[in-house]
Amino acid sequence: MSQHAEANAQHRETIRTWLNENEIEFEETEAGMFSFALPGEKKLQTPVRVDVGEHALGIHAFVCRNPDENHEGVFRWLLEKNLRLFGVAFAVDRHGDIYLDARLPFSAVAHLDQLLGTVLTTADESFNTILELGFATSIRKEWEWRISRGESTKNLEAFRGWLEADEES
Repeated sequence: MSQHAEANAQHRETIRTWLNENEIEFEETEAGMFSFALPGEKKLQTPVRVDVGEHALGIHAFVCRNPDENHEGVFRWLLEKNLRLFGVAFAVDRHGDIYLDARLPFSAVAHLDQLLGTVLTTADESFNTILELGFATSIRKEWEWRISRGESTKNLEAFRGWLEADEES
């Protein structure tokens, strides 16, 4: 086994160990490609893929689908948030879906706990703001529909403040 292949195998084992120690169920869909979900609070779970590539470590986490509206406001907020992140940054794919993404040297494997902590915290803390900025019309319609029928608004509690303020206007 070459030195490169041996190091690559070592990085894969480090990731497996971290996932097992943190009791995170995962799939290794192919050698060095790990898929799993990190549990959150506001965003119930964040799907993540960690890739041990030939030359770098990749982290890819789905945060939110393409916003329905206010793309400029959402993307501006994401870019400003990028200035305060460690190791990962917000990115948008060709469909407009929002991810946290990183391509790092293999030495970053030693900081996996901090990197995945940043992914989880950032996805969880950003989720409601992204929804408010990019899906306000849909949220407002859902709120009005639930209120008009006496349905529970529990899943919309995070937005109650501005929704009720809209009603008072």
